[in-house]
Amino acid sequence: MQRRFSLSSITVLDGLAVAATVAALAGVVWSPKLTNAVARATGSVKPVEVSVDVRNLQVVDSEAFLEGIREEGAVSIVIRNQPAGRVALLSVEDISRPLTQLLPDGTVLEAEDTSPARGLHARFRLKADAETGPSGVVFGGTKLKVGSPVELEGRLYRVNGVVSGVALP
Repeated sequence: MQRRFSLSSITVLDGLAVAATVAALAGVVWSPKLTNAVARATGSVKPVEVSVDVRNLQVVDSEAFLEGIREEGAVSIVIRNQPAGRVALLSVEDISRPLTQLLPDGTVLEAEDTSPARGLHARFRLKADAETGPSGVVFGGTKLKVGSPVELEGRLYRVNGVVSGVALP
């Protein structure tokens, strides 16, 4: 005796099993890791240097703070409230400007601002692999452009900054 397949023999459980299998396959195909692997294979992922400026950061000892950041060598980055992973730190430098005064005889006098209200202005230079395309640089699934707000986090700090430069070396 031969059995024939009919649609009436499919149960609700069979339908749920097929739906779960299709959902799992879709998750594998569209996973970020697979997307990054495909992007690397096609050559659209390139090393990118990003500059992030942090303004008016209140710290007790700015030199010790900057040295601690340099020793870590990497920072976690959040772009537009989306975690984008950990990136290498190329450098961090104090970009605070001195006070300037123009004297009546035409000379310019510069002095360091030692007021306690003065905050640290720092520039972080970061290096990471990002997807590049016609719309710009995509880092961690988010477009990264000059003016984008970012958050940098290390072992002992979390600071907000703004992207001030994006360069493809």
